[in-house]
Amino acid sequence: MTASPRYAPVAAQLSRPRLGLGNFTAKLKAGGEVRVAYFGGSITAADGWRPGSLERLRARYPQAEINEINATIGGTGSALGVYRLGHDVLEHRPDLVFVEFAVNDASAAPEQNWRSFDGIVRQIWSADPTTDICFVYTYQAGFEEDLDAGSCPQAAGAEEMLADYYGIPSINPALRVAELRRQGKLIIKPEYESLGTAAERPSADAVLFSNDGVHPLPAGHRIYTDVVIEAMSQMEASAAVDHEAFLAQPFVSDHWQAATMVSLTPQMLSAGWRRLDPSSSEIGRRFARNMEAIWEADGSGETIRFRFRGPQVQLFDLLGPDAGQVMITVDGQTHGPSRRFDKYCSYHRLATMGLASGLDPDQVHEVEVKIHPEQPDRSAVLDRVKDDDDFDPAKYDGTFIRVGAILLIGQIVE
Repeated sequence: MTASPRYAPVAAQLSRPRLGLGNFTAKLKAGGEVRVAYFGGSITAADGWRPGSLERLRARYPQAEINEINATIGGTGSALGVYRLGHDVLEHRPDLVFVEFAVNDASAAPEQNWRSFDGIVRQIWSADPTTDICFVYTYQAGFEEDLDAGSCPQAAGAEEMLADYYGIPSINPALRVAELRRQGKLIIKPEYESLGTAAERPSADAVLFSNDGVHPLPAGHRIYTDVVIEAMSQMEASAAVDHEAFLAQPFVSDHWQAATMVSLTPQMLSAGWRRLDPSSSEIGRRFARNMEAIWEADGSGETIRFRFRGPQVQLFDLLGPDAGQVMITVDGQTHGPSRRFDKYCSYHRLATMGLASGLDPDQVHEVEVKIHPEQPDRSAVLDRVKDDDDFDPAKYDGTFIRVGAILLIGQIVE
């Protein structure tokens, strides 16, 4: 693209075949092993449209051995996905990658989504230009305002603009959800009142889509599965395409194709860090699929130090009830403390720790992350759970920092 794109509303359609899934379909028809990657958030992670679509594909193409690459992480969008793509998807050599981030990217500006999505597309086709990609747009309560007016919600609209540029097919189950709701055949969630003037009152046999307006119940996932399989069937006649030619000119010049996830090494760590063993550590076992190694420390002053060349850097880490806080120093400038605890930290979950951005991409930058001696304020959770029968104050005691990898645009400098 010669000029920076400007976002404009995009008409919503159930599917846009564009250049289709010809490479993937040819492999299915030929038989042998075929790999399907599901790259997205909690909606795709659920026992729903992901296994449902796999089952339907296996029934339709019994001659093929269709294997799944489950690359989903709940509560995360493309801004993390672009970094973890190589580890979670491309190492497994997919033939088709479903990309589903429209809900978790809903609050991001189109420019941010273009940087990460352009990076995702270009990483996939740089690894193998015969890999097919399909964008999938799921639903959350409130999206019907745009969909009923005939437009995609902004995140899906931004993805559609990029998909149109590259010829990537897209499937929009959110539109079917909005249509059924408008017809009175579906209830988004209990006591959801924003039906709008054009909607009919729900019928007595209306389907309940979800309990929270986001995560579908089994009936909602069946709607998703039906739309996805119907759209894929319409693409069966598409021809095989070598996508390498599309790499010549990016959609946006500041794309994140260079985003990568780099493992920590012992040389980067002070003496107090220990690697969690998945066979003996519950935390290590729980997050082993997402992090090749998890390093843990809880002593004041324990540090991570490394050097890199590039414009920005983060850490892929865990928030949790016993987590502490850190001071961050980049090129001699210190800021913090950065808390690894928030109001949701009654359990451990994946997160990213921003270290620096907007740096000179051609310079070598020095980073130090040091554990702070004081614990973060935990009242946001403790005030909520302290009267629970199973409350254990020891669960919320510690200055633990747990890190799985460095996320950067650029390269580590030894």
